[in-house]
Amino acid sequence: MQKIAVIGAGTMGNGIAHVFAQKGHKVNLIDISQDALDKGLQTITKNLDRMLAKEKITQDDKASTLQNIATFTSIKEGVTKVDVVIEAASEHLDIKLSIFKELDTLCSDDTILATNTSSISITQIAAATGRPDKVIGMHFMNPVPIMQLVEIIRGYNTSDKTTEQIMTLSTQLGKTPTEVNDYPGFVANRILMPMINEAIETLYNGVAGVAEIDTVMKLGMAHPMGPLQLADFIGLDVCLSILNVMYDGFKNPKYAPCPLLVNMVMAKKLGVKSGEGFYDYSESRKAEKVSDQFLR
Repeated sequence: MQKIAVIGAGTMGNGIAHVFAQKGHKVNLIDISQDALDKGLQTITKNLDRMLAKEKITQDDKASTLQNIATFTSIKEGVTKVDVVIEAASEHLDIKLSIFKELDTLCSDDTILATNTSSISITQIAAATGRPDKVIGMHFMNPVPIMQLVEIIRGYNTSDKTTEQIMTLSTQLGKTPTEVNDYPGFVANRILMPMINEAIETLYNGVAGVAEIDTVMKLGMAHPMGPLQLADFIGLDVCLSILNVMYDGFKNPKYAPCPLLVNMVMAKKLGVKSGEGFYDYSESRKAEKVSDQFLR
């Protein structure tokens, strides 16, 4: 399984392309936007330069990693004769179903179709194809080059062979694959998102401020990053989408998104990606008041 296609050159997609290319795989990085592809390659180069500065890789390692990546704005051209396709597009069901339906017609019968979805049903995605036994979840964590976990999600019809192949492939990347079953949010986000949502509720109810909530969780619970800062890094729109998937899937009010989160997303305060969320990233300083306007 040497040739990989990655669909989506955003934060997760370029990170996935990076780790495969660094391990010697030929990677086709695909996005409908040439600008997104250029930015993705810039991010990969910047991350490789950081590793080079820390003497974790050599100049030759950097050069060979970049040489292993080819870019495409056409899915049809990018998925030709690949062993695995990993979809890392937007976390919207309709988009994913459309992509997988197209992939099923373009890819060879032996190609495994994986999705980096963090919450959407693998079984539902697989139903858009004629090869549900070869569809699987491959949920990388952000930032992909650093985080060790890959959550491997089996759909209802995912075969043992496909699961074993993806578990082995993940191990070869130097990651730790962990197999879970197909329920909304899987394991990682089923536990993480309610915690983040509760932190937002705590802010919304005026129990404490942004910095105070994050400090309690960092120093009291030994979390490397507070839940509000983590939400900013994930993207508040992504957090909202995941919570909605779980709420729709379980019909349990404990997964209902906090009104503060809903309002911030509507106001385009999405976290790091927009320069402003619970913190102000445009000035590289904490800004509890960024969210104050939504508490009134």
